[in-house]
Order: sequence, then C-alpha cells, then structure tokens
Amino acid sequence: MMFRQKTKHVNDFGKDRVPALVLRVSVPFMFAQFVNVLYSIVDRIYVGNIPETGAISLAGVGVCAPIITLLSSFATLVGIGGSILFSMRLGQKDHKDAERILGNCFSLLLILSAVLTVGFLLIKDILLGWFGASETSFPYADTYLTIYTCGTFFALLSTGMNYFITAQGHPMLGMVTTLIGAVVNIILDPVFIFLFHMDVAGAAIATVLAQLSSCIFVLCVLRGKNMLIPLRLKKPERSLTGRIFALGFSPFLILATDSIIIIAMNAVLQYHGGPGYGDTLITCATIVQSYMQLITSPMLGITGGSQPLISYNLGAGNQARIRKIVLCVLLLCIGFTTTMFLISRFLPSAFVGIFTDDPEYIQLSIWGIRVFTLMIIPLSFQYTFVDSLTALGLTKLSLSLSLFRKGLYFAATCLLPFAFGAASAFFAEPVADGVSFVTSTVSYLIIYQKFLKNPGDLVRITLKKAGTE
Repeated sequence: MMFRQKTKHVNDFGKDRVPALVLRVSVPFMFAQFVNVLYSIVDRIYVGNIPETGAISLAGVGVCAPIITLLSSFATLVGIGGSILFSMRLGQKDHKDAERILGNCFSLLLILSAVLTVGFLLIKDILLGWFGASETSFPYADTYLTIYTCGTFFALLSTGMNYFITAQGHPMLGMVTTLIGAVVNIILDPVFIFLFHMDVAGAAIATVLAQLSSCIFVLCVLRGKNMLIPLRLKKPERSLTGRIFALGFSPFLILATDSIIIIAMNAVLQYHGGPGYGDTLITCATIVQSYMQLITSPMLGITGGSQPLISYNLGAGNQARIRKIVLCVLLLCIGFTTTMFLISRFLPSAFVGIFTDDPEYIQLSIWGIRVFTLMIIPLSFQYTFVDSLTALGLTKLSLSLSLFRKGLYFAATCLLPFAFGAASAFFAEPVADGVSFVTSTVSYLIIYQKFLKNPGDLVRITLKKAGTE
C-alpha cells in the first residue's frame, strides 16, 4: 500500500518490516481508542463531582452507558466491516472498487444515524427503565441520554469513517480525530457543567460538540488530496451492503452484547442491592467499568488497528506476514495488559479518587477494580485471536468465540449474586476472561494448523466468501 504520489508519510502494508509496521499502525490506533474513552470518563469525573447530586448523577450517567455503547456499535458494524473489505481491495490494487466501498459505507452511516436517532428518542424512557434507572436516578439519565442521542449523527460518522483513514496508511491522522474530540470535551465539560450550572445536561452537550469537531475533521481528511481513495457519496448497493454487514457483524455484536452485560449488571445490582445500596453499587460499578475501558479500549485499538494489515496481506496472498503480524500484536497486548494489571494492584485509589471522595464509594470501587482485572493478561489472547479471525474473514468463528465469552459473562453476572450476594456479580468478568482465554487460543491454533501452514487455502476461501473471486 504505497501512496508516495500523494504524500510522503506512508506505511507500506505489504513490504515494511512487520514489528515496526505494527507499532506504527496499532499504537496510534491504541492511543486513539484510549483518548476516545476519555469522552465518557471525563464526563463521569465531572458529573461525580457535581455538588450535592454528584453520586446520584453518576448513577444516572452509568445507566446510559449500555445505550451509548449500543449506538456506537453501529459505527463499528459499517466501519470495520467496510474497512476490511476496503483493505482487501487495496491489497489486490483494485482502487475503483475500494472507492465504491468507501462511498457505500458513508451512505450507510448517514441512513443509520437518522434511523437510530429517531428510534432511540422514541423508546428512551422504556430503555432506561429496563437498564436499571431508579426513580431517583431516572431524571439525570433521561436528560443525559436525550441530548447525547441528538448527536448520534456526529458520533457514527466520526467513528465509522475514521477506520478508512487508518486503512489508507494514515494511523496518525486517525489518532488526531479522537484527540480533537477529547480535547474539546475536556475543555467544554467544566464550562457547561460548573460555569453555566447545567450539570448533567452540560456534560452531554460538551460530548456532542466534541463529536461534531471529530466528525468535521474526519470528513475533511477523507475529502483531502492526501487520500489515495477520496470520499464520494454513493447510492447504497444491496449486495455490497450485505458483504459489509457480514464482515462487520462480529465486532458489532461484540460491542452490542457489551450493552446487554452492562444492563444485566445494573439490573442485578439494583435488584440484589435493594433501595439505596443498589444505587451505591451501580455508582461503583460505573467507576470500575470506566477503569476497565482504559484497558479494553486501547487493547481493542491494538487488535483493531492491525486488522487492515492482516486484510491487506490476505488480499495480497502473503501468509507469512499475517503470522508475523498476529504474533507482534499478541506480544504488544500482553505487554500492555501486564502493565495495567500491576497498576490495578497498586494504584487503583488514584483513579477512584478522581470520581469521588466518599470513603464508602472509594473502598468498594478499589475492590471492584482488583476483582475485574484478575484475568486481563489472558484476555490479551481472546482479543488478538478474535480480531485476527475477523480480519481473515472467518467471521462465524470469531463471532462464536465472542458470543461464548459474553454468554458466560452474562450467566455469571445473573447467577453469582443468588449464591454469594449482590457484589459477587463483579467476579463475572474474570470468570469469563479466564475460560475464554482457553477456548480462543485452542480455536486459533486449530485454524493455524489447518490454513495458515497451507499457503493459498485461507486466501481462496475468504476471498470467495467476500465476493472477490
């Protein structure tokens, strides 16, 4: 993938040394995902420090988290699905079809954002009731979600189209996209929340304006002269839409089921915790989940950032580079999760203290962080292998592995509290991570033996499924 005719700073996905290439592409994407997490975390930090109503406001924002995750997953459906197919075409030097894919994805995101905005605004009250909003936290959750949903258009376009910037060999520009949004959000949050005394509404408005900033930047970059494949609006094609959705369905469902797990967690904590303590547990779970996002989102950036590399070399028929890429990504993930595991053991109080100064919340949240992170190092294998299988076009297997982990997580969340009390729901995360490490590793090794040691087999199968033959 060489774009020297249009820009000097490029990454050649087919020839550059693999370790250095993985670092240049995945680390900016990792940092971009980390910065992206700041959208929600910064909101929660400021909301948690609102005088008098901070704790209950934080519970309300926490109830909105699964709905926001669900909305974001649609950007992944189109962005990852389209960028994988897009990268395969670039690997085959088929620039005309790559442009067609890019334009179709843009059109699909426009349509989805309109449908989702109207749909979620109509059913938001019902959703908040399902997702664990109590009579006390409902007004705060309703205010935040209403404003956030109105900005769905900007959120989907900025996230979904950003994948195509990285896929064209410009990971640093992809990182700048999220950096712009985070900086705007961090600056505007205290202005709207405290200076204008808008509280939860101010946090939501700041987030929407931040997403607007990122959206404008993404569209300007994709329309710019440095892009090999420029952005042009295309009429959605049914057959192409089906292939995009097929490739993007696995990561979409992974994120969408995250919403179901958060819903289950909030509902279980509210039910078993009872009046008063249920909101306390949800507030602490919101803090713990914010910390986990600092681990899982950057790790998703590492594995997701490597997907264009894998897909490009799949299109080019280069199995040896695919194997090296997967190994480098795995080692990078292990290094990152090991660092975060150690921080979780020794420094969780520094993170929790940003949200609250209440001793009860601090003590419970520190305990929750240490429980949630017990198996984050083995989780590296799950993330690396599942995303690699998705990039190889083996979406049924990657989806099965993801759903197995999420199903186990959901079951443990619902069942553990009946035997051990409400707080035991926090142990569902390490249980699911530990078991999934074994299943995903074994499955990938089987695929390695069957396909990646036999040049051409996997390429022919995957490209046939993707409609490239």
